Amino acid sequence: MGIKSEETKNETNHALAKISRRKLLLGGAATAAVALVKSSFGEIQTAIPESLYIPADPTKVQGPPPFDLGTRSPFERPLKKTSDTSSRTPLQDLYGTITPADLHYERHHGGVPTIDPEKYELLIHGMVEKPMIFTLADLKRFPAFSRICFLECSGNFRTGKEEMMPQEIAGLTSQSEWTGVMLSTLFREVGIKSKASWFLAEGSDAAVMTRSIPLQKGLQDGMIVYAQNGEAIRPQQGYPARLFLPGWEGNTSVKWIRRIEVSDQPYMTREETSKYTEGIKGGKIRQFSFDMDARSIITYPAYPVILQQGWVEIRGIAWTGRGKIVKVEVSTDAGKTWNSAKLQGPVMDKAHTYFRYLWNWRGDETEILSRAIDETGYIQPTMKQLMEARGRDMGGYHLNPITAWRIKRDGTVLFRPEGKA
Repeated sequence: MGIKSEETKNETNHALAKISRRKLLLGGAATAAVALVKSSFGEIQTAIPESLYIPADPTKVQGPPPFDLGTRSPFERPLKKTSDTSSRTPLQDLYGTITPADLHYERHHGGVPTIDPEKYELLIHGMVEKPMIFTLADLKRFPAFSRICFLECSGNFRTGKEEMMPQEIAGLTSQSEWTGVMLSTLFREVGIKSKASWFLAEGSDAAVMTRSIPLQKGLQDGMIVYAQNGEAIRPQQGYPARLFLPGWEGNTSVKWIRRIEVSDQPYMTREETSKYTEGIKGGKIRQFSFDMDARSIITYPAYPVILQQGWVEIRGIAWTGRGKIVKVEVSTDAGKTWNSAKLQGPVMDKAHTYFRYLWNWRGDETEILSRAIDETGYIQPTMKQLMEARGRDMGGYHLNPITAWRIKRDGTVLFRPEGKA
């Protein structure tokens, strides 16, 4: 293997040298190219460093052959903002409402486990007539169902400074086409007992993430999903299978799900007692606040855009965990007046909805804002309204305030931070 590896290395260097000589002949700036290199496995495609080669005229140069796996243009580099436990979707860089799977936000409690799909099992037991274990192959034999839906972390709000992009403020939401088997189908297989009303969902990660879920939600629209955007679900999103509960806070859609235990009461796990609860007035704590409230955010123009005077298409996304978005309003005068934005169809249930509003900016300093209204009549609140309703010690979960962008006279766009105290 060592000799073959050295041979491959020499042939790769030779190919690079040939490309470098072509660069001298063709001229131009730099981009990526591909060389075919012989190895012990036959010919393989080797990426040529983009600093080496760009054709002056691409019509005069044969392009690379088809790849086994497609890639983005080397000129497109959308990145997630990462921390120790999460990464945020670059909302400002996306087009439309579907999030590429590799840009889907992540939130982990014990890292990403590696699970062999051939050994994967899902146990459903407890208050059932017939406890059963389902393999991944078993799940795929049931009728498949697909739906486009958003997923959002209940802690999806950050503030604090003007130099914040949409992904830093609200990047813990993403949207995919999810495919799998309806949970109601599996529940029919095992036979739910009449007095059952809750179930425990347990994951296979190092934290053994567990949440109590009302049985009715599972029967209504819960899914066990094994595919995302037309491919097997990514490990970061729960490969080989996860629970998915449309419209509910993301941590209830337990990833890498391995066990469902049906019961007649909630289990009061760590993640629903000491975590994922919100303070309210009177020193009380709100628990089991599952639904994600209606929200919107303008993704263009937003920091760090430098705006030019003239007509601007204000763009953004709106979503709600309680059904459909029916209206998005935009203000271009710091909230003094509001106008209806255009919603891009189809407007789907529990899904990101794209909105647009055409505005003629004449160079005055102002603020632009958006607010969402869903089919229940709920109107996205300001931070002040949230604090009045819940109190100042409401914590960091389920915050969905109207987001404002300050437009300065020189065209600089900055986030207008809102504090919680």
